Amino acid sequence: MSKPILLALIAALVGAAISGCNTIEGVGKDLKRAGDKVQDAARK
Repeated sequence: MSKPILLALIAALVGAAISGCNTIEGVGKDLKRAGDKVQDAARK
């Protein structure tokens, strides 16, 4: 994957995560969900 495409993808993901969280508590919940998904993928 080329560097500009990867950077655009990361920027889009960060933007979506930030717009979905209105509080610090929301950020924590989102990070926990992301961590849970990574763990589930690692188990498979």
